[in-house]
Amino acid sequence: MPQRLVLMDHDGAIDDFLSLMLLLTMSEVEILGVVVTPADCYIGAATSVTQKILRLVEQNTIPIAKSTVRGINPFPADFRRDCLIINNLPILNESVGSLPAIATKSGQELMVETLQNAPQPVTLMVTGPLTTVAEAIAFQPQIVDRIAEIVWMGGALEVSGNVQQAFAHEQNGSAEWNVFWDAFAAKQIWDTEIDITLCPLDLTNNVPVTSEFIHQLAKQRKYPLSDLAGLCYALAMTQDYYFWDILATAYLARPELYQVVERETDIITTGSSQGRTILKSGGRKIKVMTQVDREKFYSYLLQQFSLTLINK
Repeated sequence: MPQRLVLMDHDGAIDDFLSLMLLLTMSEVEILGVVVTPADCYIGAATSVTQKILRLVEQNTIPIAKSTVRGINPFPADFRRDCLIINNLPILNESVGSLPAIATKSGQELMVETLQNAPQPVTLMVTGPLTTVAEAIAFQPQIVDRIAEIVWMGGALEVSGNVQQAFAHEQNGSAEWNVFWDAFAAKQIWDTEIDITLCPLDLTNNVPVTSEFIHQLAKQRKYPLSDLAGLCYALAMTQDYYFWDILATAYLARPELYQVVERETDIITTGSSQGRTILKSGGRKIKVMTQVDREKFYSYLLQQFSLTLINK
């Protein structure tokens, strides 16, 4: 089977970095580049962590670029600071080797260039808001034909969203953060004909990061990826934490673990429900991940994070 060409667009939170780590272990994909969108992070630190993860697995030639987009509703500072801590973890800083270069072009420009130059249509693995993708398309509309699919962690269809406290005066709790950050960008993508596969809160709410999983990960900390993953998850365990982005990312290599159904949907961009993703008869048809074999998913992560060499 030929490798799937993938361009990753992440926004620098704990699960974004873990998703990048997982993606780097996949023999099924060829990573064409990594774009960092300044949403759930501070862009300098998030880009630095991205560089250091690539250095850790000796993948220094993968292009990295910073997106220059801005959202409508910024993430709270308490959410964004995790990248500052991860950037200082010893495991990412003990090497004296050079870091991968950061492109002088913006993330949007790298996305356009990568799609235009790829030998076949590219899958966009998006674990943050869709703003960078929307701006790239606005700048060069022809790239729509070069996108094979967008796999996106975002939305909440039939469950409550996760935007509650910080924006209680503007949002009624029905939105998921990656949509709420810039619902207009999500709507722009919904108005295209690009194939979309969605990993919503409806699924991720059923796949928590458990203490049992963390303990299993600890048993294999002699492997660098397991050690780093364990440190990252330790930062998150003061709260209820779920396999959000990494659940969406695992779909690229192990789609057989998932049940995927077609749904008619829409994005609400204004009012107290701004950022809500809804089921709507006659709406935009997308594919939605609705179930996953949870035990096999956990086993897959442990297997991938126990790899010692990344041979692509």
